[in-house]
Amino acid sequence: MSKLNKIIDSKIVKSVNKNVRSSTRKLNPILKSIVGKKVDVAIRDLSFSDKRISKDIRKTISSAVANAENNYQYDIDKLIVKEAYCGKQVVMKRFRARAKGRAAEIMKPYSNLTIILTEQTKQMERHGTKS
Repeated sequence: MSKLNKIIDSKIVKSVNKNVRSSTRKLNPILKSIVGKKVDVAIRDLSFSDKRISKDIRKTISSAVANAENNYQYDIDKLIVKEAYCGKQVVMKRFRARAKGRAAEIMKPYSNLTIILTEQTKQMERHGTKS
C-alpha cells in the first residue's frame, strides 16, 4: 500500500505561498476557476483577471512550474493544475475612531495559498455510447 502512495506522490509538484494579503473568501472563487486547467491556460486567465490577488496566484503557479521543471524534469506543456486551495493565516486587527468616542474594528486577514500540479497522462477519449 505504501509503494502505491509513493508512486502517486512522485507525480505531483507543490508550491506554497504563505502570508498572502487577502482573505480566503476572495481567493477561493479564483482558485476554483483554475483547477483542472492546463498551466498555460490558467496563467493566461489570471493575467486577464481584474482581481488584485490574481498576480500572487500567477506567481505561485509559475513557481510550481519552475519546481516541476528543475526538480523533476517534467514537460511544462503537459502540466495541469490538480489542486488549488487556501487556508487562513493570521488576522491583523486595527481600529478606527468613530463618532461619540467609539471604535470600529478593521480586520486584515492573511492566507496561505497552495498549488499542486501534476503531469497529464494520456487518456483514451470515447465519444458517444457505441463502442
